[in-house]
Amino acid sequence: MPKQTQDKTMPKFLNTSATTYYLEELIKNSRERLWLISPYLKLNERIKELLEDKDRLKIDVRLVYGKSELQPAEVNWLKKLHYIRTSYCHNLHAKCYISESACIITSLNLYEFSQVNNNEMGVYIERDDGTLYQDAYAEAQRIIRISDEVKISLDVVEKNEKAEAEAEESGDKKYSGLTTAQLAEKHGISTPACNQKLCDLGLQEQKDKNLYYLTDKGKEAGGVLRKGKFGWFIVWPEDLTL
Repeated sequence: MPKQTQDKTMPKFLNTSATTYYLEELIKNSRERLWLISPYLKLNERIKELLEDKDRLKIDVRLVYGKSELQPAEVNWLKKLHYIRTSYCHNLHAKCYISESACIITSLNLYEFSQVNNNEMGVYIERDDGTLYQDAYAEAQRIIRISDEVKISLDVVEKNEKAEAEAEESGDKKYSGLTTAQLAEKHGISTPACNQKLCDLGLQEQKDKNLYYLTDKGKEAGGVLRKGKFGWFIVWPEDLTL
């Protein structure tokens, strides 16, 4: 009798609506692990509901993002979850969503604006496809290995020129270290450039032009919140390297 061969599943092409549908199904059907890799992280309510269910089921979920702009809503939401880990990967541009059984490679960010307004394409790959799924899985593993885990317990700091100027001009400083402006001057760069480097290193997170968060990684590096007459600011160790 001729040997029977098992048919491999073929990848499926996805348009915008299909990508959203298959992404929700991928999250909903995950039972062991779920890795969501996207430069931008701003989740819609449906995705949040599905991830909250994964958290209740104690599924290993990893969110990897690449832009230093976690919004307060995302921060507060992530604080409530115990089995969802978040990592920052510098220069991330890939968008890959993968579980133990399937994978989506797509142009779609995990960003609610993209899911509603943009024209996107993607490919859905099942594990039975073999090599293609395994290659995507291995690359997702590599991205996770080179990313820095971010513990979501962020302190808010309003950083403005008045606060730093008041700190620098105070004749009775109750802190040691450098403000961001002083750190920038030490390294011969502008204050905005210094802020961006601190964000890229995961030491602080930016909400908008004048609002930053000191991360746990920033605390471990020696960053400290100080309150001046005009608001909060961060003080960094004098030997901090950028």
